[in-house]
Amino acid sequence: MVATPKSIADRPWLDPDAKPQIVIESINKSFGAFTAVDSVNLRIYKGEMFALVGASGCGKTTLLRMLAGFASPSAGRILIEDADMTKVPPHERPVNMMFQSYALFPHMTVEENVGYGLRRMSLDKPVKQKRIQEALDMVQLAALAKRKPHQLSGGQRQRVALARSLIRRPKVLLLDEPLSALDKKLREQTQFELMNIQSQVGITFVFVTHDQDEAMALSTRIAVMNRGQVVQVGTPSEIYEFPQNRFVADFIGTTNLFEGTVSGSEPGHLIIRSAEAGCDLIVDELGRFGSGQRVWVALRPEKIRLSKEPVAGNRFNQIKGMVWELGYLGNRSTYRIKTETGKLVTVFAQNDRRTSEWSIDWSDEVYLSWTANCAVVLQQ
Repeated sequence: MVATPKSIADRPWLDPDAKPQIVIESINKSFGAFTAVDSVNLRIYKGEMFALVGASGCGKTTLLRMLAGFASPSAGRILIEDADMTKVPPHERPVNMMFQSYALFPHMTVEENVGYGLRRMSLDKPVKQKRIQEALDMVQLAALAKRKPHQLSGGQRQRVALARSLIRRPKVLLLDEPLSALDKKLREQTQFELMNIQSQVGITFVFVTHDQDEAMALSTRIAVMNRGQVVQVGTPSEIYEFPQNRFVADFIGTTNLFEGTVSGSEPGHLIIRSAEAGCDLIVDELGRFGSGQRVWVALRPEKIRLSKEPVAGNRFNQIKGMVWELGYLGNRSTYRIKTETGKLVTVFAQNDRRTSEWSIDWSDEVYLSWTANCAVVLQQ
């Protein structure tokens, strides 16, 4: 859903002269003998929608709390627009945080909740009221200004919390699982609203989510964390199509991994002998791996062609198997194919025609095939 950047101005991380708005420099956070965040370095640019993703306990929320000032780093420092924030208390930082629970005051109206952050600001009453009205208009809640939180839907409460977070006009907004309390359909709808609002205000958003689809849909870039470390930073397409290691390939989306050994090469291609796949694999690759090296081939389920007949003359990337499991998901079907080596391979097939029966069904003998540019080779 995020628009594809069309120039380097839209991708400042590729410009060596661009200045990051947020610099996270060798940040560590330990709790006794446990290291929650381990030597993290990040550069985040103004106007980004930057996502921190990873499994529970990977350190992403701890890192967000250190950005907000609610936790102090054990080592390293955090800079926002060249100012060292490491020891600056939360209320003095040019950031605001929107919590997962929204933390609305139940006895206050929508209008009062949104305007709460202005109480300590030396603004005239008409100016405050104008700011509140602008915030309500931005999240399309002006008509509900006099309601209490219990009279709102989950999506409306989420928008109240967002308006309250933005009303002080912070330079950076931090969001902890911003859409987790919403059901699937409302969450998808709210993603569009969140992106539109972020585009309007032009503020940098840094958010934590466990929902990979949400991170892929919303973010300009994603930092994938594992055991306190950032293991890859990239755009959603880079993270998905070109994972740098097996953890990222396996964590983001669904992937099939085949272990093998480099057995040779052709111009622009690498040939991998894989007992696990039961055939030789060929992958587009330019000289990063040597003969005899142990590697893994990562292949996304939607890249695989499923058919009842083999591809004639295909020496590589063709596996015979049987439909072991099948799931109908409306827009697509998920197949689990048990190969002749006993490995289960996942295949996604788009349901592009209306039909009451599957053309490939349970226990059918099938062939899996794909082209050399569909997979990536990983070392670890």
